[in-house]
Amino acid sequence: MSGPDLGHPLPSGAVLNGMSVDVEDWFQVGAFEHVIARGEWDGLDRRVEANCDRVLALFDEAGVKATFFTLGWVAKRHGAMMRRIAAQGHEIASHGWDHKRVFAMGEAAFAEDIARARAVLEDTSGSAVTGYRAPSFSIDARTPWAHEVLARHGYAYSSSVAPIVHDHYGWREAPRFAFRPVAGSPLVEVPVTTVELAGRRMAAGGGGFFRLLPYAVSHWAVDRVNRREGRPAAFYFHPWEVDPGQPRRTDAPLRSRFRHYTNLSAMAGKLQRLLGAFAWGRMDAVVAAEAARLDAEQVTA
Repeated sequence: MSGPDLGHPLPSGAVLNGMSVDVEDWFQVGAFEHVIARGEWDGLDRRVEANCDRVLALFDEAGVKATFFTLGWVAKRHGAMMRRIAAQGHEIASHGWDHKRVFAMGEAAFAEDIARARAVLEDTSGSAVTGYRAPSFSIDARTPWAHEVLARHGYAYSSSVAPIVHDHYGWREAPRFAFRPVAGSPLVEVPVTTVELAGRRMAAGGGGFFRLLPYAVSHWAVDRVNRREGRPAAFYFHPWEVDPGQPRRTDAPLRSRFRHYTNLSAMAGKLQRLLGAFAWGRMDAVVAAEAARLDAEQVTA
C-alpha cells in the first residue's frame, strides 16, 4: 500500500504540518447544543456538503491534502460527499457519531459510539479509518480510559487533546506535542497546537482562534512552532466556518453567537493565505513522522 498523498512535494527543510477539517454541520456545534436538540437536526437546513465542496476547492487550488474528521451522522446522510473527499486523496477519519463529548459518555458508550461511526465512515467512503478526534477535544483528565478504548479498537492515532485551559475543554497538564498515551500500544496522540510566550500557553491550532484573531497571529504561531521548536502544527477548522450565509440563531447565548458568527466572510481568504505559507499534509502523514521521532527518542533514552 502506498503512503498518503501529500499534494505538492515537501520543500527541503520544511516541517510538514497537519491540516484537518472537523466535518459537522452548523447546527451540530457545541455552541448550540443547549438551543438545538438532536431530534431537530433532520429538519434543519443541511449545508455541510456544499461547504465541504468549497473546502475541497480551496485545498485543490493550494495542492494540499488534508484529513476530514467526520461525524458518522453526517457520513450516513452524505455518502456521495464522503466518496468525493476520499477520491481526491484526503484522509477520512472519525469525529464520533453525533458530536457527543467523550466526558459525557461512559467507557461502554464511548466504545459503541466510535464503532458505530467507523462502520459508516468506512462504508460510505471506501477508506480505512485509523484516526479519531473527539468532539470539542473532549479527551481530558476526566477520561483516563478513552485512549485505552481507542487502542483496543485498533486506531493508529488520536488528535483529541487540547493542552490548555478553556471554558469548554482543555487538559493543561497534557504534553504539547505527540505522545503515546497507552503503555505498550503504538497509539499516538497529537494534541492541537499551542504556543508558549512569557510563561503563558495559548491556543494556536485553528478554529475560533484563527477566525477571530488577525491572520498575523496564526502565521506567527505556526512559524514559531515549526522554526523555533522544530515540530509540526496540528491545525483544524470546520466547513461551516467558510459559510457566511448560514442561518442565524438569535436564541443562543451572546458569547456563543459571537464565537460562531464572527468573521465568517473572512475565513476562506485567511485559509488561502495559510495554506500557501506553510507545508501542509494529512494527519496520518504527520503521525507517521511523529511516531518515528518517538521511537528514536525511546531508543536513545
